[in-house]
Amino acid sequence: MNRINSTSVDGLLKDNTVLSAGMVISPVIMCGNNIQNAFALIYAFSIITLLSVAVASFIPKKLPYAIKITAYAVISSFIYIPIRVLSSEIYPDSIENIGIYFPLLAVNSLIVYQTEVRFFKLSRLNMLTNLVFYIFGFDVVILITAFIREMFGSGTINSNVVDIDFIVSGISQPFGGFILLGLMCGLYRKIRAISANEKNNTEVK
Repeated sequence: MNRINSTSVDGLLKDNTVLSAGMVISPVIMCGNNIQNAFALIYAFSIITLLSVAVASFIPKKLPYAIKITAYAVISSFIYIPIRVLSSEIYPDSIENIGIYFPLLAVNSLIVYQTEVRFFKLSRLNMLTNLVFYIFGFDVVILITAFIREMFGSGTINSNVVDIDFIVSGISQPFGGFILLGLMCGLYRKIRAISANEKNNTEVK
């Protein structure tokens, strides 16, 4: 049980989907500049990824790799269609702003790569637990970046004006998102390195 608990949270802490693995970074950089966009991406990414990987786990493992990857993409594409319709009803403005990056969620790295490398090597229950935390890892990062970029780029939080004197409009642009995400990656890896050193020192003692 301890082993399952320690590995299941890797996608959030030890091996964060965005900050460590560098997966699904395009939507974060290009579209994660306000809270509403972040909510729309979280909603779609979470449901599409969870359902796609869960359904794809029933595909026979003995099939050739190319056929399996194609099947995963087909499954996620079918799941994407109703999610797109629902998202357009819930977040109409955000879906228009996100543009081409929204359908790209259907072929994200967790579906087409991590399925074979990590998820499908686990038992189904353990796989779903791991998957949820990998998804949550993306959700947390894009929500944090969107909060920072909207507040300091537009002076608003979820479209509500806040009393802030320090505005950097460039942070709302893609290059601003790239720089912010780079700083977050560096900070994340620094904290992880310090944590690992402290753990090693404790074990030595």
